[in-house]
Amino acid sequence: MSIGNRLKELRVLKGLTQEELADRAELSKGFISQVERDLTSPSIATLTDILQCLGTSLSEFFSEEPEEPIVFGRQDYFEKYDAELKNEIQWIVPSSRKNRMEPILLTLKAGGSTSPEDPHEGEEFGYVLHGSVTVHLGNRACKAKKGESFYFTAGKNHYLSSKAGAVILWVSSPPSF
Repeated sequence: MSIGNRLKELRVLKGLTQEELADRAELSKGFISQVERDLTSPSIATLTDILQCLGTSLSEFFSEEPEEPIVFGRQDYFEKYDAELKNEIQWIVPSSRKNRMEPILLTLKAGGSTSPEDPHEGEEFGYVLHGSVTVHLGNRACKAKKGESFYFTAGKNHYLSSKAGAVILWVSSPPSF
């Protein structure tokens, strides 16, 4: 780990110039510059002072949590096809099941549907990319076509169906698929 690069990232993230950080830490701008370029190393006491001015601690600064990916391509998708219900689900954010929301790409073949879901806590959002679907929510049935979206709280039995087929971007919170 480059202490200098990491300090510079934190300083820039906080919107501080080298001079502002130096003033707050009672150091010279030249010293901050040398530390950021890894030309000199601060003592533990000085590093602690600098980190305090940046709103963090030694333990947080040196913890190396792996960075989570933020962009996913088709090669990252997890796919499942259900021949009985005539649908395909693509989890477009592979790690979403552990998060508060779960975006999926749902393809309903002609005459396809999703499995009926019992009432549960959470919210469901969908955007129809192609075709049209019928959203079944309790005793209600509402149509949504290409370019339209739907949203509901999941407190009633619900599922989607399509006579001619459809592709939907569906976000569920918390994950339910």
